[in-house]
Amino acid sequence: MSKDKVQIFDTTLRDGEQVPGCKLDTKQKLVIAKQLDQLGVDVIEAGFPISSPGDFQSVHEIAKLVKNATVCGLTRAVKKDIEVAAEALRGAVRPRIHTGIGTSASHIKYKFNSTQDKILERAYEAVAYAKTFVEDVEFYAEDAGRTDNEYLARICEAAIKAGATVLNIPDTTGYCLPEEYGAKMKYLKENVKGIEKAILSCHCHNDLGLATANSIAGVINGARQIECTINGIGERAGNTSLEEVVMILRQHPYLNLDTNIKSEMLYETSQMVSNKMGMPVQPNKAIVGSNAFAHSSGIHQDGVIKKRETYEIIDPAEVGVTESSIVLTARSGRAALAWRAKKVGYELTKVQLDEVYQEFLQYADRKKEIMDEDIHEIIEGCKVKLESLA
Repeated sequence: MSKDKVQIFDTTLRDGEQVPGCKLDTKQKLVIAKQLDQLGVDVIEAGFPISSPGDFQSVHEIAKLVKNATVCGLTRAVKKDIEVAAEALRGAVRPRIHTGIGTSASHIKYKFNSTQDKILERAYEAVAYAKTFVEDVEFYAEDAGRTDNEYLARICEAAIKAGATVLNIPDTTGYCLPEEYGAKMKYLKENVKGIEKAILSCHCHNDLGLATANSIAGVINGARQIECTINGIGERAGNTSLEEVVMILRQHPYLNLDTNIKSEMLYETSQMVSNKMGMPVQPNKAIVGSNAFAHSSGIHQDGVIKKRETYEIIDPAEVGVTESSIVLTARSGRAALAWRAKKVGYELTKVQLDEVYQEFLQYADRKKEIMDEDIHEIIEGCKVKLESLA
């Protein structure tokens, strides 16, 4: 059975760049955009063109550079924003304007001092105006996570009537629970007239650590686009992590969903974005963290050495990591020590290993981690005893 494709909408260069201190220049953005295009993302959100001359220039240059992915520019539901985005996207093989407005009771009352009917009218007009410039128009209902479902369905209908091809349902504040967010997608799928004319899109923030879970709940319930960033970077606690959703869908084939991402490029892309933005990847980050395929517990190490799948559900090579890492600490067992010793040139008998292991524990209690040079020192220090035990 062929799998449904979930489009990957990468917003590293827009939402991801909103992290304080992570400003990129146009040259850096072009390098990342080229990598994203090669990675296989379906849509690259290149920036917010009206926000600054630099952002306009970056979007314009990316639009000319990218050959495979759709290039998208963000706007508010403001005519001038839309005009500027359309100009920035000139030259794109596949241009998309991403326009929208806040739809929650909080946004309507406190941000816009408006009414539901007026906001609905502005949404319709923005999409219709964007449609005069490009065929592909995405509408975002900001704070959809806290928007009443019935009203959200009404505004989605209006956006579709105006010509929207994609409906972005953001959990802007990261408030939703997965069950709640999935139910919201299901409600829209079942209650929006003309929904078959548009793709539902997940855009989840990570304020409660649920961005990835919410996005997966969204696609299980009918969404077919996930908006995400490399390493999960973004404002506040960040966005949905691209590498996480891609590998979740890959590792759960019964969902019958997959992406066009070349997963073996994930690690190098993660490292590139980290280096360009000056944002270190936390060691325990899923998929691309330095500890994602590292094992220091003796029980785990023994299992991985015997059969990698015992403690790893992903082959490191699938995401571009060379191999699993056996980290020697005071919690490591004989199997791990023998494996690492063999790697650096020592074939120990069981009796010799018992002798070396006792010395190893003395070292390991003094150091956080035993490196290859320490193994040489330990074994050379035991050389006389080992020769007698040979």
